[in-house]
Amino acid sequence: MDRIRKILIANRGEIAIRIMRTCREMGIETVAVYSEADRTSMHVRYAHEAYYIGKAPSSESYLNIEKIIEVAKGCKADAVHPGYGFLSENALFSRRCMEEGIKFIGPSPEVIESMGDKITARETMKKAGIPVVPGTEGCINSEEEALKVIDDIGLPIMIKASAGGGGKGMRLVSDKKEILTGLRAARSEAKAAFGNDAVYIEKYITSPHHIEFQVLADSYGNTIHLFERECSIQRRHQKMVEETPSPLMTQELREKMGNFAVEAAKAVNYEGAGTIEFLVDENLNFYFLEMNTRLQVEHPITERVTGIDLVKQQILVAQGEKLGLQQEELTQKGYAIECRIYAEDSVSNFMPSAGKIHKITQPMGLGVRTDGYVYEGYEIPIYYDPMISKLIVWGKTRKEAILRMQRALYEYKIIGVKTSIKFLERIMRCDDFINGNYNTHFIEKHKELLLAENSGNPDDDIVMNPTYVERIEDIVLIATYVDYISKISHSQGSKEFAPAQSRWKKTSFINHF
Repeated sequence: MDRIRKILIANRGEIAIRIMRTCREMGIETVAVYSEADRTSMHVRYAHEAYYIGKAPSSESYLNIEKIIEVAKGCKADAVHPGYGFLSENALFSRRCMEEGIKFIGPSPEVIESMGDKITARETMKKAGIPVVPGTEGCINSEEEALKVIDDIGLPIMIKASAGGGGKGMRLVSDKKEILTGLRAARSEAKAAFGNDAVYIEKYITSPHHIEFQVLADSYGNTIHLFERECSIQRRHQKMVEETPSPLMTQELREKMGNFAVEAAKAVNYEGAGTIEFLVDENLNFYFLEMNTRLQVEHPITERVTGIDLVKQQILVAQGEKLGLQQEELTQKGYAIECRIYAEDSVSNFMPSAGKIHKITQPMGLGVRTDGYVYEGYEIPIYYDPMISKLIVWGKTRKEAILRMQRALYEYKIIGVKTSIKFLERIMRCDDFINGNYNTHFIEKHKELLLAENSGNPDDDIVMNPTYVERIEDIVLIATYVDYISKISHSQGSKEFAPAQSRWKKTSFINHF
């Protein structure tokens, strides 16, 4: 067993910092990589070492496999942790690490390849006896093939990219007349996003819950699950809120789905942390959706209810240790909710909102965790995903967790860019969410409430207006200076208040008006 002493984190932002925190606790040195746009990013400051890898576009930095390998070799890193996104599910990157004698903290390249291709994944799961959504056996090459599938399984159907993920390369078809347009659009988007225009068709589940199971496996054949996460609050197939336990789940269903999740991981000889995603219909029938061969964004809520550090488990498995966990020993304690804080304008079709953070106040208190990377004065770049932090809360009951999240979102203030905070506050106060009565159509169903331009609170507009805030700051500085002069004039020549050259004049604050 070779102990890992130095890890290069091939990522940026909050996930890079989150991984580094566990490494510090384990006595492992960390190496950050950064692009031109991330020179002042928090993960660069937090790491033991940091290396520049290219210009701002991901293709020239965080997706540059050979440059990252070069840095890992140069700094003598024992292992690479890919985080999520970027190269985390890239089989070539995993293989190049192996070829250079660097541990890749994740599954083998063969597993990444087999689960990364959705058609192959479906076929593998069917052979293992895992229920899958009715659909095609392979990719669709023509409109005629698609129409034949529709005749067999009925409408509506979903066209999906074989190499897809994150909602890209997907089109819902509810009428036969839409099939050609849907195929072309899905293929075009898939080609642009993944370099592969292969698509397949699945029956569309009309009122689904998106529920995933966290799995852990070692190289000795031990595999466990760490229960479910409810991920149905989504916009454009991107998750916004996750919780565990799921309000939909019964103990019988949890055990059944958990067992299938373990069998799915075993079917591909999985090692490390992974996620088996399912769709669950209104009759509690469930179907395999996909396997994510990496750490998930929403992993902290599982950590909160199980008490298990998933990054630590990944590292231990990577250095050849056996899982020290038994399925029968695992329990869920309390309830956890995660809200993803995006720098975006919810009212303007979730348009990303890049810019400078003028002020930030993060929530604190019992049962509150914030995984983020921005700070006052930080300039959010335009080149990457707009998620800037994750807010996680825990409560003994689901009601307590919701109330705590409401309070935490109220405390969370960011000035300078628009964020999803108000949007998330409205979700937390919606009766359907509070009652656990929701599915993947929640945002569409409640968009009038959720997308109201403001809540009637004048603070909503103030916090989005950095010019207004700067003027208030100027007024405060002027008032401070006037108070200072007033004290001098009443000092009657006291040495304690002897006149001196004003620092305010030197910095020209009074010239702002």
